[in-house]
Amino acid sequence: MKTVLCYGDSNTFGYVPETGMRYPRDVRYPGRLQMLLGDEYAVIEEGCNGRTTIYDDPIDGWKNGLDYLRPCLNSHKPVDIVIMMLGSNDLKDTFHLTAKEIAESAGKLIDVISEFTEEKQGFIPEIILVSPPEIGRDIRHSPFYGAFYENAVEESKKFPENFRAVAEEKGCIFFDAAEYIYPSEYDSLHLTVEGHLILAEKLAEAVKAITS
Repeated sequence: MKTVLCYGDSNTFGYVPETGMRYPRDVRYPGRLQMLLGDEYAVIEEGCNGRTTIYDDPIDGWKNGLDYLRPCLNSHKPVDIVIMMLGSNDLKDTFHLTAKEIAESAGKLIDVISEFTEEKQGFIPEIILVSPPEIGRDIRHSPFYGAFYENAVEESKKFPENFRAVAEEKGCIFFDAAEYIYPSEYDSLHLTVEGHLILAEKLAEAVKAITS
């Protein structure tokens, strides 16, 4: 059995745009991914609302993705594949970050994954670095407007080129989520049911390409 760790933010958690609740397991992409991959895989859901790459949120400092990464990897070892989709929350106005800086921060997490797993489980998992979906063009009308502004929309469009460069540098697999999905019209941040289902299907193809 191959262990697949999905490490991300609210879109990995399965946040429902209209209610703030959580999609059922058979809808949110990691749960759906488990269904598509079958019993030969164990898909671990590690999504946290508001999680950043390596930055402390001034309100919820415990959402720093770096802080939890090593304990998470150690808890679930041996981990064969890591699917990491982080960076959207780094576009909050409080951080003042560019897409390039955010991609580089994701690269630091990749370094941690590689170094820590090599030490603790004796091998480095395959890493799929997911460039997050764009921030929706209607962010001004989102309940999250104020945390995110229009500049986040433009920076999010630069994610693919910058995340691809980091993936190539670190020797991991690049996956551009924005090629397949777009956030809900309701809040311009979180995925629709259809978005989760499409993302799961495309990531299942990526995982099977690794293990076939």
